[in-house]
Amino acid sequence: MDRLRLDEHSGTVTLRVRAAPGASRDAIVGVLGEALKVAVVAPPERGKANARLLDVLAKALGLSHRSLTLLSGGAARDKRVRIDGMTAAELRSRLRACLPPE
Repeated sequence: MDRLRLDEHSGTVTLRVRAAPGASRDAIVGVLGEALKVAVVAPPERGKANARLLDVLAKALGLSHRSLTLLSGGAARDKRVRIDGMTAAELRSRLRACLPPE
């Protein structure tokens, strides 16, 4: 969890995410390098996996979908997601509650 890279700036936090589309279930899997690994059932076609990824993150963090924005990586597994209205410390705390024990 401490390896997770969070960039905080003016009331937003940027989170690096490693997506795993086409999984058997939606889940926050763990930390891979500096990124949060998130599995989603949706296939990687026409933005379905990206939309589902934002849904999974929003639900896990207790935020509205509008609070999250995909900044980069629309067609890649490695993505950057902006989270509005939260500090890096708050995000880390909420993610700890969602992650499986190490």
